[in-house]
Amino acid sequence: MIKVNLGGCNSFVNDAEYKAYVEKAFTAFDVLENETGAGNDFLGWKHLPSETLASSLVEECEAVKNAWAAKNIDLVIVIGIGGSYLGAKCALEALSHQFAKQLKTKTEAPEIVFAGQNLSEEYMCELMDLVQERNAACVVISKSGTTTEPAVAFRLVKKYLEDTYGKEEAAERIVAVTDKARGALKSLSTQEGYKTFVIEDNVGGRFSVLTPVGILPIVLAGFDVREMLKGALEMEEACAKRCECNPAIQYAAMRNALYAQGRKIEILVAYNPKLTFLGEWWKQLYGESEGKDGLGIFPASVNFTTDLHSMGQYIQDGERTLMETVVSVEKSNRSMLIENDPQNLDGLNFLTGKHVEECNAMAELGTKLAHIDGGVPQIGLSIERINEFNIGGLFYFFEKACGISGYMLEVNPFNQPGVEAYKKNMFALLGKPGYEEQAKELQARL
Repeated sequence: MIKVNLGGCNSFVNDAEYKAYVEKAFTAFDVLENETGAGNDFLGWKHLPSETLASSLVEECEAVKNAWAAKNIDLVIVIGIGGSYLGAKCALEALSHQFAKQLKTKTEAPEIVFAGQNLSEEYMCELMDLVQERNAACVVISKSGTTTEPAVAFRLVKKYLEDTYGKEEAAERIVAVTDKARGALKSLSTQEGYKTFVIEDNVGGRFSVLTPVGILPIVLAGFDVREMLKGALEMEEACAKRCECNPAIQYAAMRNALYAQGRKIEILVAYNPKLTFLGEWWKQLYGESEGKDGLGIFPASVNFTTDLHSMGQYIQDGERTLMETVVSVEKSNRSMLIENDPQNLDGLNFLTGKHVEECNAMAELGTKLAHIDGGVPQIGLSIERINEFNIGGLFYFFEKACGISGYMLEVNPFNQPGVEAYKKNMFALLGKPGYEEQAKELQARL
């Protein structure tokens, strides 16, 4: 269970102010639950944990894993951008040994790498250097199949697989996660005979981690996705309650109360580097959901204690437009004690016999007090330990709180109209047919 601690906000938001925002959160919660708000045709994510556990999706993903294991595939390229890769990347970074590549420990699961999340030529060339050394397969994730970044990457990877293994064998090494009936990728999959998984129309990309978009890569990487879904299910049940005990209501209410006071920037903080990509996934979820109509809290993320030596000065003493949300991990999965050093040149013998994680925990508490004293309110979230169950819980908790918070802002949390602006300019500058007039206007400006 994810626990919410609002004590770090007591000196910034009084009880009456918080209660008023809890009432606003209840109103937004009702809109979300009754599906009467803007974007209500994109609420398929609300019951994904319970629905997926009752379906055959995990077994179907495991069948792909087993088929590829029979071919001794040791590298899977997952192609996607935004919500089509960030959730899987977050889970894999959190659950993997941080030095697995250097240890070169033999595992049954293939290595997962990502493509289509940028347009860097160097990145693609270096990826292909790796692919040529390995026995490769590909998961391509795109609703339409025409999003530029993943489409470019897939065009290059598909050609390599067909040139290397032949067209028929390449088709067995490509799985598409796409629309059920339409779009370029769906058409190509039907034409070439690719195995496909469906992204349902009522689930937007940034809410899709508990669909095949996230589940398939996580299964392929060898992690227990059923436990992840169980953790998400626990939060589905907890976040369905219309009460102040609902952690999603607590979080949404407090962050909006702080926003009303001029706290325009929310920093998601983790004290474990395994959670770095939780921040990246969270930034898209909240930035794309709330940042519209001239509104929204700007989402940023840091990893402490590392970033205390870079961003710590600004957070402590900079402009007071910040709030922090800290994800705490109560128990480490590993154990290491600090030993006595007879010379004690570093002066750290007072730490003898303490766990490294105890030092981390005291750094977290000390930082909390320092930042609150410096004028930065802090919302605390805690999980018992980093594992599949709790990562699944975090995914669902943040999604549900995002829907509530977006409706509190009176925006549509489920669209992203601003994302299209750069695409139109890019197409025009690249010479895409139909964009000639816009290209002339842009060139004149440049």
